[in-house]
Amino acid sequence: MASLRIKKPSTRKGKKALEEREPKTIENLKKTLIMEGRKCSSDIRQALKDLNLLKKPNSRMMRRNNDVTPFEDATPLEHLAKTNDCHLFLFGSSSKKRPNNLIMGRIYDDQVLDMIEFGIDQYTALEKFKTEKISQFTKPVIVFNGYKWKLTEELRRIKSLLLDMFRIDKIDSIRLQGIEHVLSFTLTDDLTILVRSYRIQLKKSGQRTPRIELVEMGPSLDLSIRRTKIASDNLFKVAMKQPAILKAAKRKNVSRDELGNVHGRVHVGKQDINALQTRKMKGLRKTAEEKRTEKANKQKRNASAGDVSMDESAQAEENSGMDADSGGDEQD
Repeated sequence: MASLRIKKPSTRKGKKALEEREPKTIENLKKTLIMEGRKCSSDIRQALKDLNLLKKPNSRMMRRNNDVTPFEDATPLEHLAKTNDCHLFLFGSSSKKRPNNLIMGRIYDDQVLDMIEFGIDQYTALEKFKTEKISQFTKPVIVFNGYKWKLTEELRRIKSLLLDMFRIDKIDSIRLQGIEHVLSFTLTDDLTILVRSYRIQLKKSGQRTPRIELVEMGPSLDLSIRRTKIASDNLFKVAMKQPAILKAAKRKNVSRDELGNVHGRVHVGKQDINALQTRKMKGLRKTAEEKRTEKANKQKRNASAGDVSMDESAQAEENSGMDADSGGDEQD
């Protein structure tokens, strides 16, 4: 039996490409594979092009049509994603049974983790909005509107997929002038997802903080949910697992609320309230009359204490004299 030989890269470029694909503690930004199916309508083609513009430079758009049916057999899709080092994908197709079909999904361990099939009910292209566009490589502010996003596990997974699809990277601080783009996802009562893209304009307000206006710049999509393929809870938990080195050390008696505010609890021993040093204020100072009264009371207490001590000493002398007389009588 011939042994399998591992061929090492012979060029520096090939070695660097393999190192980029190796597992890392902090992973690279997820790239998106954008591809067309066997048949596509003009709306699907234009929608994929507009989404590619929003995803650049973290996207890879295939130039030819691909005879792929992800829900029936995802093997070709997984092979293309692995070849192009992509962990997210957008697949567009159109047929008589499912017109204007858009499939979003993500890949874990070279296999499809979950994917959602949407139908584009209404679409307005980016070029039809005659407004000023944002600069390239701008990080968007992602907003989810509607209370139904948390009602079912399926909707929570769709929200997680949309956030994973359009989020660029995690940042620690922001600059107000650098916020130009807003992506809004609104879930209606009939479970239609309204995707809107806005450009932020900062106007003068006469105050320190500017007045913010949103101008729609496209693209605009109304998506209806058709089919879903969601990973099991155990597999999703494994995919979301983080290395121990990235987990923040748990601090005792410190918690955060929903707004991100930090709350701390301090444990102290038993204290004597009367011995506490309070803040010295003019309103708490004693008046001259109160000082004289306190001094007089103190003198009275001292005088009464002196009288009591004199009486006790006289009584003690008297008792000692009586003991001496009784001793003399016994000697006689």
